[in-house]
Amino acid sequence: MTTNRHAAYPTGLRNAPGRHRALRQRLAAPGIVVAPGAYDCITARLVEVAGFDALYVTGSGVSMSALGAPDMGALSFGEILDRVRRICDAVAIPVIADADTGYGGPLNVIRTMREFERAGVSAVQIEDQEWPKKCGHEPGRRVAASREMEQRIKAAADARVDSDVLIVARTDAIASEGFEAALERAARYREAGADILFVEAPPGEAELAEVPRRLGAPCLANMVEGGRTPVLPFPELGRLGFKVAIYPNSLTRLFARVGQDLLGSLKATGNTAAMANQMLDHGQLWSLFENERWQTLEKRFQN
Repeated sequence: MTTNRHAAYPTGLRNAPGRHRALRQRLAAPGIVVAPGAYDCITARLVEVAGFDALYVTGSGVSMSALGAPDMGALSFGEILDRVRRICDAVAIPVIADADTGYGGPLNVIRTMREFERAGVSAVQIEDQEWPKKCGHEPGRRVAASREMEQRIKAAADARVDSDVLIVARTDAIASEGFEAALERAARYREAGADILFVEAPPGEAELAEVPRRLGAPCLANMVEGGRTPVLPFPELGRLGFKVAIYPNSLTRLFARVGQDLLGSLKATGNTAAMANQMLDHGQLWSLFENERWQTLEKRFQN
């Protein structure tokens, strides 16, 4: 009988093909895939341990955590790829990753797709903004010609090796061209080969409901607290016909607020006791990162 000699390893060598297939099958089944945002291995592990079907690597969260910069196109391909690799290696659930515009022309998109697939990403998101891109809930976004985005999608589809790896096509056209034009773009992106359609920033519940109804394809809803789109419970999004719901920076916002509270309390009181009951203790934190398996692995190679 053949055994997986890497099964005891706490990270690395995850079964990417199995993850890709699982995500595609989950999308074909009833219900909605909920993918909270993660920007590093801590947040990724939290999403996995909480029992979610998938996680979403948020470009804005990576930009803030890696560069200390808002989501304004300052993050490079190499920087996001490094973070994506680490996150894919830290979890076994499917990873949906933000690849911005693909980081250049068709050849760049091909490289982005290939590298993200090698890293273990199960769904790659590409958007139709011009570079430098902006956060989808901030002003100043400029969209590329629809034809250019269609070529990005075709290049990505041609580059993938595993047909179970999905392409998410995002359009930011609502802000500059209007809701109807954004739906028309999304429909063309579907024809170009996109598996999941992402219409960014519908301004109200009525427009949000129209997206899956009008497009008749798997659609993604982006839930941004304080953003341009109303935040609905994910069961309601499922009833509207969405197949994926992402919460890109919910953890980022919470950690920033709780961090402010903790540091303010430490400065005012001289210790962390006031918030100790909100923390994981030492053992709990280490267990989150499979400490027991790491310890077992180390002992295998000790005299």
